[in-house]
Amino acid sequence: MSSEHPDAGNGQHSPLYLKLLGETAKIGWSELERFFARGMLLLVARDLDLVSVAEAIAADDSQQVAQWLSAGLVERLQAETAAEFAERDPELWAVVVSPWVCVQARG
Repeated sequence: MSSEHPDAGNGQHSPLYLKLLGETAKIGWSELERFFARGMLLLVARDLDLVSVAEAIAADDSQQVAQWLSAGLVERLQAETAAEFAERDPELWAVVVSPWVCVQARG
């Protein structure tokens, strides 16, 4: 994993956050398509910390996750977005929080 991950912060994070940060990686759309096909991809808005979202899901923080879902900041990846990702192959970062894969487009 890259030590220059964009979400690397000031070290004031929980052990779960740090574990998930270590499991977060840059990934190509072609590697994510099979998870999309199974309905397992969650798209995280760019202005959220991807690892914090994964941490909330892993910790079963249903209140926080529900807020993000209702605000449209976290959602199941839609077919239109999948088609766009396939076409332009953006920089994507992903982390697995079984059964979900949280993905975020950068740049």
